[in-house]
Amino acid sequence: MSVPRKERADAARNREAVLIAAARLFAERGDPERVSMDDIAVAAGVGKGTLFRRFGDRVGLVRALVQQRTEQLRADVLTGPPPLGPGAPAGERVLAVLDALLRFKLDNRPLMLALENAGSGSPYRNDAYSLWHAELATLLAEARGDGSADFLAHALLAAVRSDLIEHLVAGGMSRERIHAGVAALARAVLANAVGDLRQRQ
Repeated sequence: MSVPRKERADAARNREAVLIAAARLFAERGDPERVSMDDIAVAAGVGKGTLFRRFGDRVGLVRALVQQRTEQLRADVLTGPPPLGPGAPAGERVLAVLDALLRFKLDNRPLMLALENAGSGSPYRNDAYSLWHAELATLLAEARGDGSADFLAHALLAAVRSDLIEHLVAGGMSRERIHAGVAALARAVLANAVGDLRQRQ
């Protein structure tokens, strides 16, 4: 069985430099669409060919940045302390996962909007969506004990779509009201299953 080759030190440094440069430029200009691959290559001090070979295109760069930033969140859900991680009742974990996802999307609005729009304008055509849907569906099935978990996971994730978040923020809705609204929706979905589920702040 072949062993995967370890990334060369210079290649790893170049990758990190590109991600740092891309993150800074995306944040400064407020929209990844306003940043060219030439801009990123110059800021990172690498050749444009290196950039394209490593990431493919701007969407590939956005995807790499999102993946880098979600690693800790994924680890917290899989192995971290409750209620986000294992050990809490399934209903409480549903609330915690949605709250963490919403917080992440609010903190990374331009990146998440660009990533969700990359799949022909659909947020469903990316690996991250499938991962979070599977996690929520599993928790909902445990909490509700019926056959509705798959659909309800989609419905709850629709409440934290980046285009909806962008619309609400642009309309002046505060982060607190958005968090409260998503939590209220999740509690309504869980009400019959968990009854007196504790309200999370």
